[in-house]
Amino acid sequence: MPAIQDIELRARPLIVSDIDDVVLEFINPFKAFLDSCGHVLLPRSFRLTGNIVERASDQPVAEEEVRILLDAFYGSQDRWQTPAAQVVETLAALSEEADIVFLTAMPSHHAMVRRALLDRLGLPYPLLASEEPKGPIVEKLHGGRPVPLVFVDDMLRNLQSVRHHAPSCLLINLMVNSEFRALAPKLDAGICAVTDWPEAAATIRAHFES
Repeated sequence: MPAIQDIELRARPLIVSDIDDVVLEFINPFKAFLDSCGHVLLPRSFRLTGNIVERASDQPVAEEEVRILLDAFYGSQDRWQTPAAQVVETLAALSEEADIVFLTAMPSHHAMVRRALLDRLGLPYPLLASEEPKGPIVEKLHGGRPVPLVFVDDMLRNLQSVRHHAPSCLLINLMVNSEFRALAPKLDAGICAVTDWPEAAATIRAHFES
């Protein structure tokens, strides 16, 4: 996996995008994975812990077991995850106008599996995998260049982190699973909420032209 300093950016806009439930479907594939090992994900709140239950007992699994299940899912993500609707063609078109970098909050030891999956799906853009706050990473990646910067993510805390470290960045909230999107925290003012990649692309292009 490349380090930030290894990613070569051109003198044009930069789009940094999260992966899970933004570029790749996450909730439905994770539900299918859980079903295969005797668990169910219930849409009761915007979190995993407390909402994953054992099918046989209907009891929530402990936080440590949630971590084990998630790690096993990521280890086999290439068997489960699929691209979000219209993401491949939308990013291909945007890549004619801007550089695109993926920034995923995932343990780095699963990054090669994710890299191979993205390549297979026609999503060849550079990938950074880190569980550190995203704001400092985006700030370092962009380097204060005088070109438009866009950040796309499904989690409010990540959007807030980038806002703090890169105040000029266009912040887009995109979560492709509508069931869990309805449970998400209310967005801060100034964060653009979109429901799919065509809407995201229109918002991004309007920002480039402003």
